[in-house]
Amino acid sequence: MINIGETAPDFTLPASSGGEVTLSALRGSKVLLVFYPLAFTPV
Repeated sequence: MINIGETAPDFTLPASSGGEVTLSALRGSKVLLVFYPLAFTPV
């Protein structure tokens, strides 16, 4: 588990515009990570 203020581990996800986005590539920028239950996932 990650605590508030700790650095998140690096990961890569598909980008909505195509390609991929890697968290470490955004270093120095503000990043907001949002996690929500699968039941609220848009279809």
